[in-house]
Amino acid sequence: MSDQTPPAEDLREETAAAPEVAEHDASTARIADLENQLAEAKQQTLYAQADIQNVRRRAEKDAADARSYAATAFARDVLSVHDNLERALAAIPAELREDEKMKGLVTGLEATGRELVSVFGRHGLTRIEAMGQPLDPNRHQAMIEMPSDAAPGTVVQEMQSGWMIKDRLLRPALVAVAKAPE
Repeated sequence: MSDQTPPAEDLREETAAAPEVAEHDASTARIADLENQLAEAKQQTLYAQADIQNVRRRAEKDAADARSYAATAFARDVLSVHDNLERALAAIPAELREDEKMKGLVTGLEATGRELVSVFGRHGLTRIEAMGQPLDPNRHQAMIEMPSDAAPGTVVQEMQSGWMIKDRLLRPALVAVAKAPE
């Protein structure tokens, strides 16, 4: 009986060499390889979808910014017209303002200035308040320091108005700042 029944090790060796077992092992390895490739392809698809979504969001933001800030260069140019109009009005002496011949001109220039500021407002341009404010380097550009009774670092004179377009700085206000007494 012991001659007819092979030991367990012999039986394993015989079945391991069987073509069915080798074919099964190859299929299992192939399936595992295909599952890994599928998982990798799914991961790459998810990354690609996330990337596409990020590109779309960025493009939408860029388009919105382009619409909001398209007039920036034009607005900077028109601000010089506004500045010149303010300087012209400030240069008119008080006696000429009261003269009947000049009153119409002065009134027209003032109305033009108000209309220009109104147009700026409709397009998101706002004037930066500077006088009496603490110096804000994000909105003000200090040109000089001058002795004053005001607290050091306070804006005491505005040389040129500053402007914002929506939430961005269009032009900083050129200011004089109070310095500490010596």
